[in-house]
Amino acid sequence: MRPRHLVGVIVATSLLAVTAGDLISAKDWPQWRGEERLGLWTETGILEQFPENGLKETWRVPVRAGYSGPAVADGRVFVLDYVETEPRTMDGTERLLVLDEETGQELWRHEWATTYRMLMFTYATGPRATPTVDGDRVYITGSTGRIFCFDVETGAVIWEKDTVAEYDTNIPIWGTSSAALVDGDLAIFVVGGEPDGLVMAFDKRTGQEVWRAIESRTEMGYHQPNIIEAGGVRQLIVWHPRGLAALDPQTGELYWEEPFEGRANLTIADAVRSGSYLFVSGFYSGSMMMRLDLDRPGAIPLWKGSSSRVLDDDGVEIAEEGGLHTIMTTPLVVGDYIYGIGSHGQVRGLLAESGERVWEADGLTNRERWGTAYFVQHEDRYFVYNENGELMIVQFNPDGFVEYDRIHLIAPTSNSGYGGSRVGTARRARHGYSDRLVVWAHPAYANKHIIVRNDEEVVRYSLAAEDY
Repeated sequence: MRPRHLVGVIVATSLLAVTAGDLISAKDWPQWRGEERLGLWTETGILEQFPENGLKETWRVPVRAGYSGPAVADGRVFVLDYVETEPRTMDGTERLLVLDEETGQELWRHEWATTYRMLMFTYATGPRATPTVDGDRVYITGSTGRIFCFDVETGAVIWEKDTVAEYDTNIPIWGTSSAALVDGDLAIFVVGGEPDGLVMAFDKRTGQEVWRAIESRTEMGYHQPNIIEAGGVRQLIVWHPRGLAALDPQTGELYWEEPFEGRANLTIADAVRSGSYLFVSGFYSGSMMMRLDLDRPGAIPLWKGSSSRVLDDDGVEIAEEGGLHTIMTTPLVVGDYIYGIGSHGQVRGLLAESGERVWEADGLTNRERWGTAYFVQHEDRYFVYNENGELMIVQFNPDGFVEYDRIHLIAPTSNSGYGGSRVGTARRARHGYSDRLVVWAHPAYANKHIIVRNDEEVVRYSLAAEDY
C-alpha cells in the first residue's frame, strides 16, 4: 500500500486496537453502520489499493430519490426511495425496493402514499433511515413517521403504524431519520410520541407496544440509538435534543441522563463508545465527552465544548474555533484521541480527555458547510466515503491522517440545501457557497462488495482482492 497523500506522520504499527469481542464474523450489512452499528467491517481478502482502471461493477439499477443507505442480508439488498406524484406538490410515494444481491433484479417492492409538505422543501428528497433486517423480517421508517414490518421473502406487511395518527408524533423539519433497532424480541424506534414516547419499543412480531420512555418536549432529533455494555448492564444510548440518556433496552427504565441541548434539534451523529469514553458531537452544540462508570450504570461529563463561531464581515459563519462540531459524520474515538469532521468539512484530531484540538487538515470532504464523510473501520485502516461519491483508504493517527488511495464511485445528485439558508444569493456567490450536489447516503459493505446509491441509481462494486 503506497500513500498518495500524507498529513502528519506515518506509523509502522497498527494504531487501532480491535478487541476480540468486536470481531464480528457476519458478512452482511443488515442495518445502519452494519452489525451492532459499529461501523466495523471484518471480512478478509479485501484489496489494499484501488486498481487504476476502476472497480469491477456487478450491477447498476435505477432508483429514485433518498438519503437512506442500503441494507444487505441473506442475498437481498433493501433500498428506500421516493417518487413525487406531481412536480412541486410535495405529494408522492415512498417505496421499499428489494433486489437480488448478485444480479440486482427486483424481487419485490412495497409503496405507500405520503406528503412531504411538513418538511423543509430543500431537503424533501426521500427517506432517511436505513432499513433494519432481522432474520425473516425487515423494519423501515419513512420520512413522515410511517413504520412497517415486512416479510423479507414475500413483501407481505406483518404490521404497520402511522405514528402521527397513533402517537401524536411531531415530524421533524428534516424528516424522521432514526432506523429501527432490534433487540431480542423488541423493535425499538425513536417515535417522538406525545407526551412521553420519544423512544418506544414494540413486540417485533406483532407491533404491540411494550414500553415507552423520555418525555417529548421538542422534535425527536435525528439520532440512531445503539446498545453498549457498561456498568454491568446493557444500556440503550439515546441522544435527543435535550440530552444524552441511557435506558434499559428491555424495560425502558432510565439509568442516567446528562443535559446537552442540540440547537435546531440537530442530534444526528451516533454516540461513540470506547472503553470508559462515550462521545457525542453536534453542529451547533459542539461536543460532549462522558466518562462511563464501569462498576454500575452511570456516567459523568468529562467536558462539554461549545467553542466559538467565526463570522465574516457580513455575519456569515465561515468556521468554528476549537473542538468539533459534527453535522452527519459519526466521529471516531481511538485510544486517547478523537477524529472527526467539523461543520465546514475540516478534519480534526482532539484529545479525548479534554477536547483540546491537536491538529486540523483538509482533504476528506469539500471544505464547505455541512461537509460530510462516513468512516468504516477495516483492520488497521478506514474506508472513508464522502459527499462527492468518492471512496478513500485512510489511516488516522495523533499527528494527522494518511490517505493511501481514492476512487470515484457515483455522482452526487442531492441538493445540499445551503441555498435555502438565510445567506442571500449574492453573498453566497461572494463567499464561495453554492447549491452544491452531494451524496448523503451511507454505503453498505457486504460480501466483499460495496453498495452505493444516489437519487438516480444503486450500484454494487467488488472490493475483493481476488477479483483483481
